[in-house]
Amino acid sequence: MACIKLYQNDNVALATKNLNKGELINIDSEEIKLLNDIPNAHKIALKNFAVGDTVIKYDNSIGYVTKPILKGEWVHEHNLATGLDKEKTYSYNYEADKMVLPGVSNEKWNGYLRKKGNAGTRNYLGIITTVFCANGPAERLGELAKAKYPTNKDFDGILTLTQPYGCSQTGNDLEITAKTIAGIINNSNFGGVLVVCNGCEMVNKDLIKKYLGDIDEKRIKLLTLQDVENEFEIGMQLIDHIMEEVKTDKREPLGFDKLHIAMNCGGSDGYSGITANTLLGTLCETLVKKGATMNMTEVPEMFGAEHLLMNQAINKDVYKDIVKMIEDYKAYFEKYGEKASDNPTQGNKAGGLTTLEEKSLGCTQKGGHCAVTEVLQYGEVSTKNGFILVSGPGNDLAGVTGQIAAGASLTIFTTGRGTPAGFAGPLFRISSNTKLAKRKPHWIDYDAGRLLEAKTKEDLELLNSELLNSILNTINGNYITCNEKNGYYQMAPLKDGVTL
Repeated sequence: MACIKLYQNDNVALATKNLNKGELINIDSEEIKLLNDIPNAHKIALKNFAVGDTVIKYDNSIGYVTKPILKGEWVHEHNLATGLDKEKTYSYNYEADKMVLPGVSNEKWNGYLRKKGNAGTRNYLGIITTVFCANGPAERLGELAKAKYPTNKDFDGILTLTQPYGCSQTGNDLEITAKTIAGIINNSNFGGVLVVCNGCEMVNKDLIKKYLGDIDEKRIKLLTLQDVENEFEIGMQLIDHIMEEVKTDKREPLGFDKLHIAMNCGGSDGYSGITANTLLGTLCETLVKKGATMNMTEVPEMFGAEHLLMNQAINKDVYKDIVKMIEDYKAYFEKYGEKASDNPTQGNKAGGLTTLEEKSLGCTQKGGHCAVTEVLQYGEVSTKNGFILVSGPGNDLAGVTGQIAAGASLTIFTTGRGTPAGFAGPLFRISSNTKLAKRKPHWIDYDAGRLLEAKTKEDLELLNSELLNSILNTINGNYITCNEKNGYYQMAPLKDGVTL
């Protein structure tokens, strides 16, 4: 199979390997002669296009033709441009019979139930800073604690999370940082947390306490570096007290209504939307039917596909929340004199993604046909089960940090170009192509590229079943992901304001 057409109404096909000028391809029982070399995962014109014509992929517009294109030509940024600069109006057309709704299941998974009712897929002791000034001492405390408290069956280790902000901030920017750090501290993967403050920062202990809410003071303790003579001696004493509680935690059978998973992508290619994100969309539907919460962000990578998400809103109020989220993000871009349509990176374009619409239509496949049950602002915590949207950037680090602050205890991350990045918890990485999975087996947990070779419904069902079982093994603690083995963890709240 040299190329594929995704939807019946599409007027471009996708090359599944590098193709040469003069080769013949067969689409819809018609032979088409290639007029250019076509790179792997790039687009081929299935008709003659005039300037201004619409290019259709995923059964939706991915942009407009900027110079005439002949059937069999390569379609990319030299002859295709975004249509996102045009004004758009929205309407609500929810089709209930096509939507997957939050369900209930008697099935169980084994996790760590917390006092607030949420549940972790891991049991860490966290050392988390409120300001960059505290990063060095926190990292040293983490080293001391790791030497004293090795991992075991019910303890996944010390997780030290530093961050670059916390001071010289003001207004909404300051509040977002505080909310997000508090959300990370409250994440269900932490059996206990030592919060390390400096003492004079803007995100101080009083502000953090405001957003932490009711806390178990045996499990969450604050260390202010300026208030103690020897921060390492006092810090280790506090860690010892926290570990007395953490070591009592055991996995127990829980309903899927206690499971919360984040879905994100980075370093995408032309296959991301048809292999990795498609399989993840089916997984999302399966887990939502069982009662789980699945969250998705990357608002700039919804532009061009936002109308589809709006029509998945479970009611008109949620529809209005999605519209507001999109409009607010457009205003955010405009505030800084930027255009959302500039979003695809050099790597995305090299991988075959020409416009933001094309990237977005592939990106949003992660939600499948699930009804959107809630829309969160960045830094907010989820209150609903089902498929939810979190306002956040396409930037992986700030986006996933917001998703974990919203309550996710596992991140499933799809990639086509490849990235080793880790975030503030366990991460399961899916490659959109087999070449990447073979080249980076120490990064990739699941090869979705095999979907291109699936010839029957049974082949597809097998891949979906494999992925589901892999995720179940991960949340139950029976599979340790590549990223966990690598030990790559980081966080960074979204920055939106002046630095004083």
